[in-house]
Amino acid sequence: MEVYANIRKMGRYVLLATCDAELLGKILRDGKIVFEVREEFYKGPKMTLEEVIDLMKQSTIVNMIGHRVVRKAIEKGLIHPDSVLKISGVPHAQIVKM
Repeated sequence: MEVYANIRKMGRYVLLATCDAELLGKILRDGKIVFEVREEFYKGPKMTLEEVIDLMKQSTIVNMIGHRVVRKAIEKGLIHPDSVLKISGVPHAQIVKM
């Protein structure tokens, strides 16, 4: 399955925003939380999960949303399951490397 991956470089930092393809453009609502999976932030080239995992390893900041991309990051040991938030049942996680 493919996901969108948008990479931004800011000085020595590399920000990766990635989402499951079907979530792009969606608005998730959960109580007072309104989370927009905005094209401006998440849309980049479509990639395989393995390609995105390689990018996660090279990035200093990762913002991910979606069942597939978050599950793969957990499988690869990049995030702990307890660090995953759910917004309207959709998993969301971040990685910040200092």
